[in-house]
Amino acid sequence: MSTWPTSAWPGRTGFATVRRTAVLLLAGVLLTGCGFTVYDLPLPGGGGAGGDSYQVTVRFRDVLDLVPRSAVKVDDVTVGEVEKIHLDGYTAEVVLRLARKVRLPDNATARIRQTSLLGEKFVSLAPPADQAGYGRLGDGDVIPLARTGRDVEVEEVLSALSLLLNGGGVAQLKTIEVELNKAMSGREPDVRRLLARLDTFLGQLDAHKQEITRAIDNLDRLSASLAAQKTTLAAAVDQLPAALKVLADQRRDLTRMLVELSRLGDVGARVIVSSREDLLANLQALDPILTELARAGDSLPKSLQLLFTYPFSDATANAVAGDYTNLQLSLDVDLQGLLSGRTPPPVPPAPPLPRVPLPTKTPTALPTVPVPTALPTVPLPTAVPTSLPTSLPTVPAPHPRSPAPGCLPPLTCANGAASVVPAYDANLGRLLVGGVL
Repeated sequence: MSTWPTSAWPGRTGFATVRRTAVLLLAGVLLTGCGFTVYDLPLPGGGGAGGDSYQVTVRFRDVLDLVPRSAVKVDDVTVGEVEKIHLDGYTAEVVLRLARKVRLPDNATARIRQTSLLGEKFVSLAPPADQAGYGRLGDGDVIPLARTGRDVEVEEVLSALSLLLNGGGVAQLKTIEVELNKAMSGREPDVRRLLARLDTFLGQLDAHKQEITRAIDNLDRLSASLAAQKTTLAAAVDQLPAALKVLADQRRDLTRMLVELSRLGDVGARVIVSSREDLLANLQALDPILTELARAGDSLPKSLQLLFTYPFSDATANAVAGDYTNLQLSLDVDLQGLLSGRTPPPVPPAPPLPRVPLPTKTPTALPTVPVPTALPTVPLPTAVPTSLPTSLPTVPAPHPRSPAPGCLPPLTCANGAASVVPAYDANLGRLLVGGVL
C-alpha cells in the first residue's frame, strides 16, 4: 500500500485557494452561458440616472474608445450614462440614459470629449450654438449625424506633428534662412525701401477698399449677367468660326481696301492743302453773314413763324368773337394789269370813325325811378284750345333776281344776316369785292 507524501499534500491554505479558483471559474462559465458580459457588472464611478429616466439614441461616425457606463454630461455636470453601443452599418449608435430632470431642446447636439489629456471619454450634450433651440428632447428621440461630432485625439495631434517634423519643411527652414541672408546681405537699404513702398501700397489699398469692394460687386453682377446670357454667348461663339472664315476668305479684298483707303487719305490731304487758301477765303466771306445772323437773334425765328401764316399772326384768333368778325375788305385784282405790268390804282383810304363826345362832368346823383307797389293783374284764358292748326300760312316767295350779264351771283354769309356781292368788270378785268362779313 502506497502512501501520499506529507510534503505534497496541500494544507488548509491550499484547499482554500483551490476552492476560490474553482468557484470563480464556475461563476464565469455560468455568466457566459447566461449572456452577461463584464460591462454588466456594477463598477464604481459610473453616473447612474436613477429610476426616473429616459433614453436618447445618438449616432456617431466614430466613437473612438467610448465604452458603456461612460458618463453623459451637460455643461460638465454628469446627468446620465452610456447604456449601450452597437453598430448600424457604418454608423455607431449610442444609447444614452438621462435623468428625467434634464431638459434639452429637440435640436440638441452631442459630442465625444475627454476629461483630460489622458482621461476617459464622455458624451457631452448641449443646445445648438448656431441657431435657436426648439421643442424638448424626449424619450426615444434620435440625434442625427448632422448634430454630432468628436474632439481631436492626442494621437492625431502627435501624428500630424511628426509628419511636419519628419516629412515636412521644418528641415528646410535652415536652408531658407541661409539663402535669405545671402540674398539680402549688403542690400539692407533696398529692402527698407521695398518695405516702405509695400507699406504705402497696402495703405492705398486700405484707403480704396470701398472702391475695390464696389468693383468686386460689379464684377459679380457682370458675371451674373453673363451667366444669364450664356445661351446667347454660346451661339455667338458657335457662329464665330464661320465669321472668321469669311474674314479670312476676304482678307485680300480687305487688304486692298485698306491700301486704297491709305491712298485716299493721301489724296484728301493734298486736296485740303491745295484748297487751304480758298477754304479760308470762303470762311472769311461767311463771317459777315454769320455775324448778321447772330445779331438778328430772336427776330429770325419770329419772322419765320409769321412767314407761313401771313397775313394772319398767332394773335389773330383773339380778334374773332364767336363765328364772325367785323371786317371790311376791298380786294382789287387786275389780271390785265398784272399781265401787262401796270401798277393798280391806289386804294382810297377808309373813312374816319365818328367821334363820340364824352361828358365833361360826372353826375353826382342818379335820377330816381318810381317802383310800383303792386303788379297789374293779367287775365288768364278760361279755355285752352284742344287742337292745333294742321297747316301753316303760305308766305309768298321773293321774286328771283337774275344776275346782270358779266356779274357773279350773290354770296350769302354764314349767319344769313348780310351778303357780299362780288362783281367782275369785263372792261377793266378787275374783281371787286366789298361788303361786311
